Amino acid sequence: MKISKELISESEIQKKINEIGNLINQDYAEKDLLIIGILKGAFITISDLAKRLKIDVSFDFMSVSSYEGTESSGQVKIEKDLDIDITGKNILIVEDIFDTGLTLSYLKNILESRNPKSLEFMCMFIKNTEKEIPLDIKYKGFSIGPEFVVGYGLDHEGKYRELPYLAVLS
Repeated sequence: MKISKELISESEIQKKINEIGNLINQDYAEKDLLIIGILKGAFITISDLAKRLKIDVSFDFMSVSSYEGTESSGQVKIEKDLDIDITGKNILIVEDIFDTGLTLSYLKNILESRNPKSLEFMCMFIKNTEKEIPLDIKYKGFSIGPEFVVGYGLDHEGKYRELPYLAVLS
């Protein structure tokens, strides 16, 4: 498999990160916020977003898996859980891509059971497909088609995450 075309440029992505960062700054101006990045895909988004935040923010990470190769396995498992207690905290989950809804729905259920004050989602890329499990995403990056994409944190077998743009792999 190789990159067949650039889908979203680095400059478009950075412009969107600025917009989302400004919204988060407004929404959490007088509040503490804990951003939870979903590894491995969201690490670049988190890094870029963090540079734009002017609020009281802290970070933690989870690692979950639901993909095998280029297909969703239909099952989610936590590989790395949070290091801190989220009870009573404002939580923003940052995920690289929203595809079927399975992973984020699973995370929502798990994290809501831990009694946060609030729980919102940011997804950098949202596939335009019928969601198996619909979910309200407060901060949205880009709507994309059904192609398999890589770059800006998204990989195929561990490769291509470092690309500063989003590309179609075929």
